[in-house]
Amino acid sequence: MNKRDIVLDLLNPSCKPAYIPAAFFLHFDPVYHHGQAAVDKHLEYFHYTDMDFIKIQYERTYPHLPEIQRPEDWLKMPFYKLDFYEEQLKVVEGLVKAAKPEALVILTLYSPFMCANQTAGEQIVNEHIQRDPEKVKAGMQIITESLMAFVKECIRLGLDGFYTSTQGGEAERFPDSSLFQQCVRPYDLALMEEINRSCIFNILHVCDYHLPYRDLAPLVDYPGQVVSAGLELTGGKTSPKEVARLFGRPFMGGLDRLGVIARGSQVEVKQAAEAVLKEAPERFILGADCTVPSDTPWYNLKLAISIAHAYQSS
Repeated sequence: MNKRDIVLDLLNPSCKPAYIPAAFFLHFDPVYHHGQAAVDKHLEYFHYTDMDFIKIQYERTYPHLPEIQRPEDWLKMPFYKLDFYEEQLKVVEGLVKAAKPEALVILTLYSPFMCANQTAGEQIVNEHIQRDPEKVKAGMQIITESLMAFVKECIRLGLDGFYTSTQGGEAERFPDSSLFQQCVRPYDLALMEEINRSCIFNILHVCDYHLPYRDLAPLVDYPGQVVSAGLELTGGKTSPKEVARLFGRPFMGGLDRLGVIARGSQVEVKQAAEAVLKEAPERFILGADCTVPSDTPWYNLKLAISIAHAYQSS
C-alpha cells in the first residue's frame, strides 16, 4: 500500500488503516514560494518528515487595498482572474505531476472572509459587516467567484483536495451571530460544496489562529472528509474524540502548534505525541491545531510522525 491508500482507508469504515497517519504544515522561506523551488522544497519536506500526504502552502494572498474605507467600497472589489493565481497554479501542477502517484496532494484554501481580511484588514471588515452587511456581501460574492475559478482550475490540474480554512465564527468576532450566517457562511459553503463534489480528500480546518471558538457545533454541517480544529474553546478544552464524534468524521490534530512540537526537546515531543495518541479517536491523523512556526525543527516533526506510524494502542 502507498500513502494514498493508507489515508483513503481512513475514510472507509470497513477498512482499518495500516497505521495512524500524520502530517504537519509550515511556511517555507519566501525563496521557496514559487516555481520549481517551491515544488522541490515541498517534496524535500514531505520525504524528510515521512508525512502521509502533501499539503501545498498557499502563498498568493490578496493585495491590501487601502481605498476600501466604507461599506459601499466593497462594490468595487476587484475580480482577480486566473492570471492572478498563476504562480500558485504552477506549484499545484508541479506537485501533482511529481507526487500524486505516491500520495494525496491537497492545497490550503483561505475562505472568502479571510481573503476580505487580507484586502482591507480585520478591523475594517468587522466594522463594515456590522454597519452594512449587504454592501460587504457584494464584495464577498466577487471574492467567491474569483476563488471558484481558481478552485476549478486546481481540480482540472488533478489536485486531490483542499485544506479549507474558515474563520468568522469565533466567539468574539461579531456581537450578533446572525452576521456570520449572512456574510461568511454562504460564501464558505459555495466553495466547499463544489470542492466536496469534485475532490476525494478534503480537510475542514476550523481556524482559531486569531480568536478562539465558543462552540464548534455551528460548523458541523460544513463539508470535508476530515475535520481539523483547535481544542481550546472559551469554555474549556475539548478533545479529539469529542470533535470526531461531534462532526461524525476523522479528526486531525491534537498537538499545540506553539507547544513542544515547535520548541520542545525530542523527549518532550515523544511524550506529547504518545499522550495524544493514547486518547485519540479510532480514525485519526496526528497533527497540530494549525500551521506550526516556520522555524520549527523538521526533526521534531519527523519524530512525531514516526511515533504515530509505530503506535500500537494497548
